Amino acid sequence: MDSQNKIAEFDNFAGSYDLDLEKGISVSGEEKDFFANGRVKLLAMRLLQMGISPHKVLDFGCGTGSAIPFLRSQFPEALIIGADVSRKSIEIAEQIHKDKNTQFCLLENLVIGDKFDLVFCNGVFHHIPMFERASAVETIRSVLRTGGCFALWENNPWNPGTRLVMSRIPFDRDANPMNPLESRRMLVAGKFQIARIDFAFYFPKFLKLFRCFEPMLFKIPLGAQYQILATSQTLDK
Repeated sequence: MDSQNKIAEFDNFAGSYDLDLEKGISVSGEEKDFFANGRVKLLAMRLLQMGISPHKVLDFGCGTGSAIPFLRSQFPEALIIGADVSRKSIEIAEQIHKDKNTQFCLLENLVIGDKFDLVFCNGVFHHIPMFERASAVETIRSVLRTGGCFALWENNPWNPGTRLVMSRIPFDRDANPMNPLESRRMLVAGKFQIARIDFAFYFPKFLKLFRCFEPMLFKIPLGAQYQILATSQTLDK
């Protein structure tokens, strides 16, 4: 599927996106906010360890803005900009998230020279046609300041539960998930330096008693999702 068809598809799904997502992940016993909060909390912890305090954040492929409240909670003083290819999704995000330090725009209107400290991206690249992924990485690198951080979250196809969830979500069924090795190669080819890779969300709700052990499992590549933190070493122009 080409990018124009993908844009039309997500415009069509924008109104039911959250409901479709909730139905898909319900097999885990959790709601979508559990995962959204967990992703951003892990990101914030890693940035603190790296000594990075972002003042300007881009949510790349923000959809209807599900991550915005959690990004705002962890980075309360930051300017947060959500960008997406779907005009309908941006319109919905603007209606839901009204904050003077939160803005939304179409991805095509993103100002390339406007440098960010952090680019957050969750579950977007498996929807980007494979031949366009390198271009998307270049766009992200071009809007990061030198030493800025790219937080790439992707669904882990090595986890059978992830494949089950994706098969239950209408807009994920034809997606092409990237395994961690593929994502790492893509970022290195895009002139990013890999800082670390973490795996998360090992246990569904009925096994939540074991979640206290997850910090010891971050390096085991079986979590439902993974985060690659990569830094931009390209000199600002």
